[in-house]
Order: sequence, then C-alpha cells, then structure tokens
Amino acid sequence: MSRAARSTSVAILLLASLLLAGCIGTASLEGLLGRGNSPAPTAVPRAEGSEETWPDGRPLGGTLRLSGGLPPTLDPAMAQDSTSAEYIVHLFSGLVRLDAELEVVGDLAEGWEVSADGRTYTFRLREDARFADGRPITSADVVYSLERACSPALGSPVAASYLNDIIGVAAYARGEAEGISGLRAPSAEVVEIAIDAPKAYFAAKLTYPAAFVVDREQIEAQGDRWMVQPNGSGPFVLSEVSRERIVLERNARYYGLPPALDRVEYVITGGFPITMYENDELDIVEVPPSEMERMSDPENPLHDELEMASELSVLYLGVNVNLPPYDDPDVRRALARAIDKAKIADLVLQGSATPADGILPPSMPDYDPSLAGLPYDPDAARALLAGSDYGAEGLPPLVLVTSGTSGYPDAVTEAVLSFFEDNLGVEATIHQVEWGDFLRDMNAQRYPLYLTGWIADYPDSENFLDLLFHSASSQNHMGYANARVDGLLEAARVEQDPEERTRLYREAERIIVEESPWIPLTHGVRISLVKPYVQGFGSTSAIFPWLAQVYVER
Repeated sequence: MSRAARSTSVAILLLASLLLAGCIGTASLEGLLGRGNSPAPTAVPRAEGSEETWPDGRPLGGTLRLSGGLPPTLDPAMAQDSTSAEYIVHLFSGLVRLDAELEVVGDLAEGWEVSADGRTYTFRLREDARFADGRPITSADVVYSLERACSPALGSPVAASYLNDIIGVAAYARGEAEGISGLRAPSAEVVEIAIDAPKAYFAAKLTYPAAFVVDREQIEAQGDRWMVQPNGSGPFVLSEVSRERIVLERNARYYGLPPALDRVEYVITGGFPITMYENDELDIVEVPPSEMERMSDPENPLHDELEMASELSVLYLGVNVNLPPYDDPDVRRALARAIDKAKIADLVLQGSATPADGILPPSMPDYDPSLAGLPYDPDAARALLAGSDYGAEGLPPLVLVTSGTSGYPDAVTEAVLSFFEDNLGVEATIHQVEWGDFLRDMNAQRYPLYLTGWIADYPDSENFLDLLFHSASSQNHMGYANARVDGLLEAARVEQDPEERTRLYREAERIIVEESPWIPLTHGVRISLVKPYVQGFGSTSAIFPWLAQVYVER
C-alpha cells in the first residue's frame, strides 16, 4: 500500500502493496466535502446494558484523540494509500482480516475451508454479520462488493491486482464478462471463491480493502455521496467528516464484542502534533525525526511514554526505466551508489529508520541478511556514470518528484539531492505535488524519478516483489520488465515448499536491486508517544483495525 504521510504536519511519505484513491471512476472525498456540509452525525446506539466494563474487563467508554489526515477516499475498492486505509479498516469488514500479530483471521467469515487441490475457498459467514444499520450481510453482498471493486466502470487502479488470482477477474475487469466466474454464492451464508492455482498467500490478499464488503443499496441510492457517511460493517461508524476533523463512533452492531471506546477523534488541521500531545490535546502521536533527540533523553518526562516497533515498510526512489536518462541501468546504479543510506537513516531520520540494502524489510519472512545491494561508493558511482551511454557530463538536470503534504520527506529529498550534486556533479531540483495528484500520476507512470514508499498490506514477499515488479502488474509504476524476474515470481506464486519459495524470492530481489528500477533508501521504525492512560495500543508494522483493541483507563 502506498504509504502516505503519518500526520498532517510531520511524517514520511511511503508507498506497499495495498491511491489515486477517488481520482478514477469515483469522486474524491475532498471533492464531496466541497459540495456542502457533511450530514449530521448519526446517533450510534450504545451496546446493550449499562455496565462500566466489557466482559473481557476493558473499561467501557471514553474518547481517543489522534492526529490524522484527510483521506483521498473512503471507498475500499479505490484505496491504495495508508491514510485512506487507516479509516477504512475501522469502518468496513471483509471475509478475513489481519490481527495484531498480522495473522489472517476470520472477520465476516467465521471460518473457511480450502479444497484438496488448494484452488477453492469456501467461506461461512457469521450469523451476526450486520451492516451498521442492522441489515444482515449475505453472500450476495460479498459477491457484489468483489465484482464492484473489479468492474471497469469503477476503474479501480488496484482492485484487480489484489483479486486477480480469482478465476474470471481479468476478463471481467476488461469488460469481457458479465461477472466474475470464480465467485459463487450457493446460499446466503456461503461464499465460494475459485482461484487459478494453489497460492499460499491468497487468504492474506483478501485482507486488503478492495475485498471489503460495501452496501449496494446505499451506493445505488446515494451515488458518490455514500462515502460521506458509509453504512459499513467494521468496528466503528463515521459520525463526522470535514476538513478539520474526522470522528468515528463505536458500531454497536459490530459482530462479537464492539470496541470499548465511544469515540475516536482525528484532528486534521491543528497545531504541531507533538506540542498538542504535550498540551494534553492528543493521546497518541508519532514522533518525527526532529524530536527524536529530545524525546530519547531519559531526563525528559515523556521518555517513558515512547513506544517503538519495526515497520514492514521501505522508503525508495522510483525510477522509470523507459525514460531517459534512466533507461540506462548504469545511470540508475550510479544514482544508487551515490546515496549514503546510513546517513539518511541515522542523521536525517534520527534513528527512526534503518538503511535498506534491498526491498524486503528485515521483519519479512524472506528477508535476505546477506544481500549487500548497491553500497554507498561515490567513486564507483562516478565511474558508472562515466561509462554510461550519457557519460559523466551528459545528464540533464534531474527533477525529483515528491508529495508536498509534509515537511518530513523534504529533509530526505534534500539529502538525496545533495548526494547527487556532491558525488556526481549533477544538478537536481525538487518538484512537489499534492498527494492525490501524486498517486494519479505515479499510476500513469508519468514521473521519471520520484520519492515514495511502501508499507505491507500483509506479511508476504508477494506483496512487495510480485505486486510491484512483475511486468504485468498495474502496480509496477517504473515500467520495469525482466523475463527472468517474471519467471521467478510466477514460480513463487504456486510453490508450496517454503524454503524453495524463499529462494525464488531472494533471487528475484537480487536481480531487481542490481537493475535498480527502485533505489531502496530506508526501512521504517514506528516511534510513538502514548499517554499512560491509553491501554491496548501496540505499535504495529502494518495496518489493521487496531482501535478495536484500545481503551482508556483514567
């Protein structure tokens, strides 16, 4: 999933598997807000009973205050960025989801079975699966949602990439079929999904928002405006959305045990998040690099409120291999070897990241600790550039495109440009664009050189390597194509032996790093400040409905 800024004022722009969200085939959320005021908040019924704690002992009630961003979309089928996904995973449910350990668990499905040949998944829906308005969720809702996500009329830039293992998705997405042939609803409680080959990661792909269930009746009745107050099925409902704040409230009709929190308030526009935290206006914030030294001081009272976790993410330079001068692999390698990644991680990002030798983050199962990548070597960089088709003096001024939503990536961008200028003698400038426009143009492969990042949708190498580098993937934004890499990735899709699958992915990663359609820079470390009365929070390496586990204990 494309990794967006972590807050509206300090954050890092990163890109995963999991958009142009809302810019193709559906209105953007910001555009909808421009058409008038958002609806009055819907009263959310309090869960039955007036007990002060849930049966599991969590105190009931309270409001959690967070710093947030205005998402490009709240349509699960269109979401490709982490800002949108943060809200969507709390407002909607799919057949399955990720838990706090990033394991695939049942969501709307109470369980599932896989056929002996590994090609048919049979999901059984929960009896208490409901939309927020109380209407039961049936297998027809699941089939509708998956087909809507992949429909050519909607034009999602990501849905087919995540669901294309299902038989018939490709033909349906091209407008060559009236439905997805691999989907069946033999009864109201059962959904059958047939895939093209046994694939170990398939259930994990269904945790991506494109597979979440939406309300057909609402969408057909309200058109684009359904997004402003969606009738979802997640642990929370949207009670208020504006350019100033987004408010979620407990969905009392959520299956099982609803969240303990009454409300979650995301501040969209406000002061500096760290300052707001220190003034007791926010309960959880992420710590930007500029504050790391101060917060890491054991004498600082806030030091004991720090929480840290490695993140399944990678910050990188994307390079369009079909546009000059980047069509020469030696130019790309020269750029890679001109960048001191350790200095970016340790000095620019103040320890909130680690240097990236390859694409896969260290916490990924197939991470290769022996992969050296293209290490920092200015002399080698200059030699590569001199031996390229363009020569040492033949490069035009470089333009590095970033999203202009945050001051945090600016420091990284400026460091990268200084490396290019100091080590290669190449003039380089920054071009900033808005997040939604950045995603749109990246999808269209309009940028020769850009800075972004990726955060895992699910902890499988397919989500990084196959989704982003296979020549036929719509998420391959660099125009990269290598027949050997394609063959390795295709073999890994169906390989059932974990060790052989690891070998295939590692070989593919080595080739990709050497050819440099990406220049990996750093892997993220998520560092947060958390008020002592906030319980149940744990920094995580991916996006899942974490708010359902949080409670306040004052």
